[in-house]
Amino acid sequence: MPIIFGPHGCGSSTREWLVTDGTGGFATGTVPGLRTRRYHSILTVTDPGTATRHTALASLDLTVTLPSGAKVALHTHEWASGAVAPHGDLYLETFALLDGVPRWRWRIGDVVIERELAMRHGHPSVGVTHRVISASGPVGLAVAAMCTWRDAHGERHAAGPALRTEQTADGVIVERAYRIAGPGWQPGGEWHLGAYAREEAARGLPAVEDLWHVGTYFQRLNPGESMEISAWAGDLGLRPPPASAVVLDARARARELVTRAKADETLLLAADQFVVRTPDGPDVVAGYPWFGSYLGDTMTAYEGLFLDTGRADEGRELLLARTAKASGVWAEPDGPWAPRDSPDAPLWLVHAVDRHVRRTGDSDLAAELIEPLGRLLAQRLGGGGPLDLDPGDGLLRLGHAGSWMNGFTEDGPVTPRIGKPVEINALWVNALAAMAGLHVEAGLDDSSLRDRHARARESFLARFPAPEGWLYDVIEGPPSAYPLGAGSHHDDPTLRPNQLLAWSLPHAPMRGLPALEALRHIGASLLTPLGLRTLAPTEYGYQGTHRGDRDERDIAYHQGTVWPWLIGPYADACAAAGLPTDGLLTGLRAHLTEWGAGSVSETADGDPPHRATGSPFSARSVAELLRAEQRYEP
Repeated sequence: MPIIFGPHGCGSSTREWLVTDGTGGFATGTVPGLRTRRYHSILTVTDPGTATRHTALASLDLTVTLPSGAKVALHTHEWASGAVAPHGDLYLETFALLDGVPRWRWRIGDVVIERELAMRHGHPSVGVTHRVISASGPVGLAVAAMCTWRDAHGERHAAGPALRTEQTADGVIVERAYRIAGPGWQPGGEWHLGAYAREEAARGLPAVEDLWHVGTYFQRLNPGESMEISAWAGDLGLRPPPASAVVLDARARARELVTRAKADETLLLAADQFVVRTPDGPDVVAGYPWFGSYLGDTMTAYEGLFLDTGRADEGRELLLARTAKASGVWAEPDGPWAPRDSPDAPLWLVHAVDRHVRRTGDSDLAAELIEPLGRLLAQRLGGGGPLDLDPGDGLLRLGHAGSWMNGFTEDGPVTPRIGKPVEINALWVNALAAMAGLHVEAGLDDSSLRDRHARARESFLARFPAPEGWLYDVIEGPPSAYPLGAGSHHDDPTLRPNQLLAWSLPHAPMRGLPALEALRHIGASLLTPLGLRTLAPTEYGYQGTHRGDRDERDIAYHQGTVWPWLIGPYADACAAAGLPTDGLLTGLRAHLTEWGAGSVSETADGDPPHRATGSPFSARSVAELLRAEQRYEP
C-alpha cells in the first residue's frame, strides 16, 4: 500500500524520505522539503573505491509562475538568522511514496504541480520530473540548482575555495565530479549564505553551511506537460536515460521485487535500500544517512534482508565474500566500508551462514565455509582480538570495554562489557552448535565441536542464572569496570535485553528451559511499542531520552534508549517459551509512517511517547521487523 500524507502530515519536518541508487549513494530530505540535516540532498554519491560519500546537489528549488503572472515559491529553507523562508511547504497538498518513489503535489488554487524523484539503480544518477497536473493556462516552472561538493559529514562555506563549474548547453558540470542537465538553462553564480540544519544543531554538531546557486532551469508548460532534470556522477559524458524513464524503471523494479517475495511490500522496499553492490560484491549499509557497512550489523540483519526477501543468491555471494575478508576485521579496516567491528561480529557471521544453509539446503556452501569459519573463530579466540576462550569453563571473556553496546565518552565506556557478557556467550554456544551442524550438512563430523558445545552450554546454564529471576548481564567482571550501582558486583545482574539471545537463537543455551519469569521481567521493564529498552527504568543510570550533543547521546545510547531491532529476539524468545506474540509488532508497523517514511528508525527514547532518534533508516530495525512479521504475523 502507498504511504500518503495530507496537508497536515506534509508540514512535519521530522518526517523524512529516502531513495537509494544501489551503490551506497542516495537522495534524502524531509517531506516538506526543509533541509534539517547536513545529509539532505537530491544527490549524494559514493566513491566505489573508498566508499566515502560526497554531497553534490543540495536542492532543486521550485518556483511557479501562475497564469496570472504571480510567482509562488514552492521550496523552503531555514537560515542561521532563525528565519524559515520561503514557505513553499504551505502549498503541499499531498506527499506519497508509490512503489518507493516519492511524489509531492502542490496546490495554488486551481494550479496543481507534481514532482517525482527516483535514482537509477546501479548508477550514481537521479532523475526529477515536474508535471503540471491542472491549471487554467500555461504556467512557468523555474528550478534553481543549489549545489555544493563536500564530504557528506561536513560543510562547505563561501570563505573557502570557490566551487569550480563548467557550463554546458543544458546545464553545468560541478567540480568535474557531477553534472546537471535540463531545459531552459540559465547560468547563475552566487552564494546563499547561512543555510541552517536544525537536526545537526540538536546533535551538537556544526549546523551552518553555504550553498552555491549554480543556475536555474526554466520551462513554460501547459497542463499535462512535464519538465525533466537529471543529475549524475561517474562518466559525465554518458547521459543517463530521461528522468521520466528513471522514475518508470524504479517503479517497475519495485514491483518486480514485490512479486518475487511474499514479504510485506513496504518492508520489502525498505529492506532493498540497504542492499548495495560494491566492486567486491553485495554489501549492506547499516543505516542512512550516515552509517557505512559493519560486519556485525550486516549479519544480524542477514536473514531478514536476504532470506525473507527472495535474495538468497545475493546473500550467498555476500557470505562467501565477507567470510573471506573477515580475517582482517581486527587488524585492519574490514574493506572500504567499515572500520573495526564489534567483538560479536564473527559469531553473527556463523549464525547467518547457519540460517542460510538451514533455510536453503545449500550443503555446498556449508562445505565451502566450514574451514574458513573455523579458522576465523580460532583466530578471534587466540589473541587476535578482544575475545579469549576460558579453558576452565569453555566460555568467552571480553578483554576490553566495548561490544555492540559501544558508547564512549572522554571518561571511558558508558556500558563496560569486560568479563563474560551474556550475549557473546549465548552467541558462542549457538555458534558451536551451528558449526557442528554445518559439518554434518557437508557430510563430515566433528565430535570435538559437539563436546565443546556441550561443555560451554553446561557452563552457561550453571553460571548465568541470577537470583533476581533473570540472567546476569556480565559475569566475572572486574569491579573496577562496573563503578555504578548494581554494576559494582563481580557478577552484574543489571536488567538489560542482551540475555534474550540465550532463548531466541536457534541453538540458544536456554532453549527448552523455563523462561516465563525472566521474560515477564523483561517484558514488564524493557518492552515498548517500538522495541526494547537497553536498560530498565528502575536501574541506576537509566536515561529516558536520547538527545543532546555526542557525549549526551552516547551516555544514553545503551542506558535506556529503545532499539527496534531487539523486537526480533524478544518475539523469538517468547515463541520458544510458548508465550503469545500477538500485537508485539503493532507499534512498529505504525512507526513506518512516523519518521523515516516507509522505514524503521535505529533507536527511540526510552520514555514515552518514545520519539524516534538516531538514524531514520536502519537495516537491523527493518530486517528484524520484516523477519518477525514473516514468522509471527503471516
